Amino acid sequence: MPIRRLREFLDSHNVKYFVVSHSPAYTAQEVAASAHVPGKELAKTVMVTIEGKPAMAVLPASTQLDLERLRSVAGTRDAGLSGEQEFALLFPECETGAMPPFGNLYGLDVYVAEELEEDEDIAFNAGSHTELVRLAYRDFKRLVNPVVAALTLK
Repeated sequence: MPIRRLREFLDSHNVKYFVVSHSPAYTAQEVAASAHVPGKELAKTVMVTIEGKPAMAVLPASTQLDLERLRSVAGTRDAGLSGEQEFALLFPECETGAMPPFGNLYGLDVYVAEELEEDEDIAFNAGSHTELVRLAYRDFKRLVNPVVAALTLK
């Protein structure tokens, strides 16, 4: 069960969360519609490579990553999008493209779009294309300790 690792982590830190089951959905906007979550409140995980190392960029589902902004925040010119083959093996218990934004569970740096701080909660894929998790943003931020910055196209 893909969500097991995440549940154990959240439970071990006494975090209150909800698991929402929904019909299969593969894009962030489809997940938002299927789970009845506004696109700006659903976080999508975009896999990137920064100086040859995988990392996560976490954005509202309704936005796009601005690679120039990511490069600026990361302090490098060597950053770009990752292909599925490059990251699928990093998340063996997750369906490809449905990994939760908890890079710390996988030894990855996490960059979060500042827009996600505007809502009290955050919702995201929980390792499958049929489940998402919703929890308080403050708990997410405390547990992941991401770099929060302007990362989206304007």
